[in-house]
Amino acid sequence: MSRSATPDTYSQDGPYAWFRLAICILLGTLGGAGMWAVVIVLPAVQNDFGIDRADAALPYTATMLGFAAGNYILGRFVDRYGIVLPVIVSAVFLSSGFALAALAPNVWLFTVAQGLLIGLGTSATFGPLIADISHWFLKRRGFAVGCAACGNYLAGVLWPSIIQWSLGFTDWRDTYLLIAAICIATMVPLAFILRRPPPENALSATPVHAARFGGQTTGLSPAALQTLLVIAGIACCVAMSMPQVHIVAYCVDLGYGVAPGADMIALMTGAGVISRLASGLIADKIGGIKTLLLGSVGQCLSLLLFIPFDGLASLYLVSLIFGLSQGGIVPSYAVIVREYLPAREAGQRVGLVVMSTILGMALGGWLSGLIYDLTGSYEAAFLNGIAWNLLNMAIAIFILFSGRRRSSLAAGE
Repeated sequence: MSRSATPDTYSQDGPYAWFRLAICILLGTLGGAGMWAVVIVLPAVQNDFGIDRADAALPYTATMLGFAAGNYILGRFVDRYGIVLPVIVSAVFLSSGFALAALAPNVWLFTVAQGLLIGLGTSATFGPLIADISHWFLKRRGFAVGCAACGNYLAGVLWPSIIQWSLGFTDWRDTYLLIAAICIATMVPLAFILRRPPPENALSATPVHAARFGGQTTGLSPAALQTLLVIAGIACCVAMSMPQVHIVAYCVDLGYGVAPGADMIALMTGAGVISRLASGLIADKIGGIKTLLLGSVGQCLSLLLFIPFDGLASLYLVSLIFGLSQGGIVPSYAVIVREYLPAREAGQRVGLVVMSTILGMALGGWLSGLIYDLTGSYEAAFLNGIAWNLLNMAIAIFILFSGRRRSSLAAGE
């Protein structure tokens, strides 16, 4: 390879950047095992430990809390040491977590393994990977971030099938040991492929792409913008959790049974992949804030449609609309961070916003259940989700207004 070819090969948006993106998607898909395995084996775990459904759900809650915290903690490591060490730590945590959980004599040790090891391990393959790949793209950053975020959804397609296949001829403990072996054997070699540091100009670039989006900036301090994004992340995901967590129970209440609800979750997830890719392309054209607002409006409308249209065919259609709307929302936060906040702090800042979205999902899932218990209907829960969604939309509009106001003041000067 000639000396003149090297800068193009390893520059932003270059051939190596796309190869690196493919590795990130693969790592996200592999590491996503931590998000899906506990859901699939929950009935078997409940039966093995002889516990009720509430206790059996605790490991999933612990996993989500570990996943939330890890996005921020390991995101800080990415800013200081690069992505390789966090991914290796992720592989070790996942492998040891699945092994420890497989040997757990009771649900409490199983829960600790899920939260402290599997949850934390899974986190490195979402927010930290997204932050890292964002340094390697400029013109196609939104699309690249959307692609990297798809790894988590692709894991939801791959791992349930593998786990169901394994459970067909062995128990959940041996299945967990199999996952432990797969994670350590595949993720560590893939991590070393990512050893090359980001281009220096990517880390030293001014975190404003005003020239790309009509001269507009947010007009907010980094701390104020970060705070607003955290609140927006919680709000959008409290709303998002209502269909994703409760659609199966909602279908049962309507008399359709469990199977249609499970199909609707699969439909939401599949549409979410399309949404993340499409939203990335849109963000490259109009910017992350407008893309966030676009997705939030679509999600709000779909939540509203769930209330009057409760026929089976209608629910499938609205689930599709919901998936196409919500999938691109979370990646849009990462794009906004990279457009307007310091590049060298991308890992911790993206991780903090991702953490807020996960906490929003956890809060929303519980809150919707509480509202259902109090009212005996999911209608009020949908309305609650719409209210939180309106808060998200208001924040996005405020950020846009702040940017336009600053631009107007600058023009007046």
